[in-house]
Amino acid sequence: MANIKEIQDRIKSVNDTMKITNAMYMISSNKLRKARKMLAETEPYFYSVQGMFSRVIRHVPVDTQDIFLDKHMDIPKEERKKGYIVLTDDKGLAGAYNHNVLKIVEQHIKSDGPNWKLYVVGEMGRQYFMNKNIPVDEQFHFTAQNPTLSRARKIAARILNDYENQDLDEVYMVYTTMKNSIVCETQFSKLLPLDRKDEKLNGQDVLKSTSGAMQEEFLMTPSPEAVLDNIVPSLVTGFVYGALVEAFCSVQNSRMMAMDSANKNAKSMIHDLTMKYNRERQGMITQEITEVASGAKALKRAKEAKEQRDEMMRREAEAMEEEEGN
Repeated sequence: MANIKEIQDRIKSVNDTMKITNAMYMISSNKLRKARKMLAETEPYFYSVQGMFSRVIRHVPVDTQDIFLDKHMDIPKEERKKGYIVLTDDKGLAGAYNHNVLKIVEQHIKSDGPNWKLYVVGEMGRQYFMNKNIPVDEQFHFTAQNPTLSRARKIAARILNDYENQDLDEVYMVYTTMKNSIVCETQFSKLLPLDRKDEKLNGQDVLKSTSGAMQEEFLMTPSPEAVLDNIVPSLVTGFVYGALVEAFCSVQNSRMMAMDSANKNAKSMIHDLTMKYNRERQGMITQEITEVASGAKALKRAKEAKEQRDEMMRREAEAMEEEEGN
């Protein structure tokens, strides 16, 4: 009986957990609709900024010297100071979403030597690096669940300030994009310095080949350097904001898929536990029936034995009466 009680408690516990995961699935589904709407509204601006930058960079003279184009070739690769903007979520239960981002970051900082800085968004990233005793240069204490252009400007301003002060030689961003409703991919994108050839942002070619492009006249006033210094901060801010929205959309999709998988596993567990409960219950009922049948047989045998004894005593009594009569 104790075993059956344990199974009943287990079924109740799984049912209670499934109620939570189902609620989280519904919440993530609603947030995903909001995130997709935000992403659809963001992409036109994001790609327009990239397109404008592509037009400008095609006309920048080759001999232009600007901090945003400086490759720091005079510094050995292993000695360059690198900054990593890490976008994680504020909580778990999203499959491998946070793990994939943090794994890539940890691999790079282990191979880069001591010259790196971390700029972390999201509570999971902060807690992870704190538990690993990995120093974080900047923790942006706002929720990853609400990406805004204002927050993107704060992140970009801090990164640009460190880059312009030569505290950083290279800047990378680690975040997650949603390729489709099933696949989310972790991106490791170079943000600064800008590459004048084969530039890629968000996995898309930004600096297209000039082949077939209209050879427009482009006048940069007062200088190409001034133009770059003016538009690059906007490009960086736009990219950071686009990454925040992509990450927000990806985590909701990842959490929704994780909760859907948890619900399916819970239903499978309940089915298995119900079958086990039924077998145990059937076994217990069979045992009770066997015990009742055995008891009935024992009573019948006892009754028959008693009747036999009574018959023998009756015969003995009759025999004694006959002897006394004689």
